[in-house]
Amino acid sequence: MDNSSNSNKKPPRIWISNATPKKNEVLRVRAQIEHVMESGLRTDANGKVRPKNIVNHFEASLGNTLIFKWDPGISISQNPYIEFTFLTRESGDLVMTWKDDAGMTMSAKKTITVA
Repeated sequence: MDNSSNSNKKPPRIWISNATPKKNEVLRVRAQIEHVMESGLRTDANGKVRPKNIVNHFEASLGNTLIFKWDPGISISQNPYIEFTFLTRESGDLVMTWKDDAGMTMSAKKTITVA
């Protein structure tokens, strides 16, 4: 996990419905990271605009195969939560990566073993 610009944050929370699914089983994934998701539309106590800093890209890959991609906008609440499903065809590492406007990249990995 590379979270150098966000070093005081907790690692992503990941849940998968079955770490050892059968081939062609639908697998459900839930993921959440801690992130302020500042829209750039608010001001601080001194009236200065808070700079925009949102998670602007998320992707999930199993091995070398991209299985899910999401490019959220400013209307997403802080600590974004995402849920998606996919059909398991092979074993591998499910790698999820988040990127934000400030250059932070955070990743998490879960191993999937097709039975």
